[in-house]
Amino acid sequence: MKSEPQAAQVGKRPRPVMMIPLRRCGSHALRLRLNMSPQFYSPYPLHIVDFMPLLPLYGDLADDRAYFRLVVDVVGLQAVSMVKWPQLVFDPVEIFETLRNQPRSVHRVVWELLLRSGEAQGARVVMDKSLDSVHYAAELMALLPDMLFVNVVRDPRAQVASMNRAIIHDFDTLLNARTWLAAHRAADAVMQRFPQRVLTIRYEDFLSQQQATLQALCHFMEIDFQPGMLDVAHSQEARQISQLSALWSSNCYAPIPANADKFKQQLSLDEIGVIETITGEYMKRYGYTPMTPGATVITPAMEAQAKVHSDAAREQAWHDLEHDNFRDFALRRCRADYLAKLRERLEQQAGRPAVGGASTLAALDPAAFEVTD
Repeated sequence: MKSEPQAAQVGKRPRPVMMIPLRRCGSHALRLRLNMSPQFYSPYPLHIVDFMPLLPLYGDLADDRAYFRLVVDVVGLQAVSMVKWPQLVFDPVEIFETLRNQPRSVHRVVWELLLRSGEAQGARVVMDKSLDSVHYAAELMALLPDMLFVNVVRDPRAQVASMNRAIIHDFDTLLNARTWLAAHRAADAVMQRFPQRVLTIRYEDFLSQQQATLQALCHFMEIDFQPGMLDVAHSQEARQISQLSALWSSNCYAPIPANADKFKQQLSLDEIGVIETITGEYMKRYGYTPMTPGATVITPAMEAQAKVHSDAAREQAWHDLEHDNFRDFALRRCRADYLAKLRERLEQQAGRPAVGGASTLAALDPAAFEVTD
C-alpha cells in the first residue's frame, strides 16, 4: 500500500482522471509508471463498457431495489476482476447508502469504488484506464465536473495490428480500423466540449522521449514527477501482470522505439491501405506518414467477409488461449461467466427468455469477453 494521506489531502477526495479513447495504445505502460507516484493511483480497470448492454435490464434506477441490485452487481464485477485491487473489500450496502441521495448512474457507482481505492492509497489523483468510457464522457463530466482526460494517440496502423492479435478486439483489420475511428471521433467530442480538460499525447513520443512524456502527464495532473517512473522493472504490479497474459508480457520492460514500425511486418500493404483510407484524416493531424494513397474502396461484401473472418478467428483464439495459457483463459472466463449469469438473471427477472446457457461461450455477446487491454 502507498503512503498515508498527506495532511492537505485529508477530507478532500482524489481528483478523477479518465484515460481515453481505445485499448492497445500503450495505456498499461503509462499507467504502471504513473502508479509509482504516491500521489497517483490507477487500479486495474473495470472496463464498465462490457457491463453497459445489461444496464437497460435493471429498469428504473430511481427504484431503490433496482439501484441496489446494480450496486451489488458492480461490486461483484470488481471482485471478479482479472487483477485484484489490493487490500480492498467493498460493502455494497454501505456503497448504496452513500450514493442513494446522489444522481444515480452506473458510472457513479464505478467511480465511488475508484475514489475509495485512491483514498485508501493516499492518492491525490485517481485515474480510470477504462478507455472505452470515452463514449460516456458527457455523463461522466456531469457526475464529476472536475474530471481530466488523458487522450493517448497511437499510429492507427500499429494499434490496429496490435488489436488484430488481441482477444479483446475483433480479428480483422477493417473492423478494428472502424473501431479506431469511432473512438477518436468520440475523443474529438470531448476535446471540443472540454478543451482545457484534455491532454493529448502520442504513444510514439513516449517511446522516444519517455521522461518528457511522463513529466508532461504529471504536470497536467498536478502531481510530482518521480525519477523511478523511468525504471518500470521496479514495479511489482508490472511484474505481476506480465505473467498473467501474453497481452501484457512486455509491460515489465523498458519501451522499445523500434517497435513503432512492427506493423510493417504484421500487416499486408492492402491492410495498410484500408487503415489509411479510414483513418487518414487523423494520421495527417497527428503526423503519421502514409504508405499508400489511402483510397481503398470498401464494399459491403468486404465488410461482411470481415465479420465472418473475425468470428471464426475469435473462436479459434479462445481454443488456443485455453491450450496455451490456462491461467489467462480461466481468469477471462470467470469474468465472462459472471457477466453472462448476470444477463441470464436480469432477463428472467424482466420476463424475457434467456439467450443460451450462462456458461456457453458461443451464446455470449463478444463484448462479454473484453476484459482488458
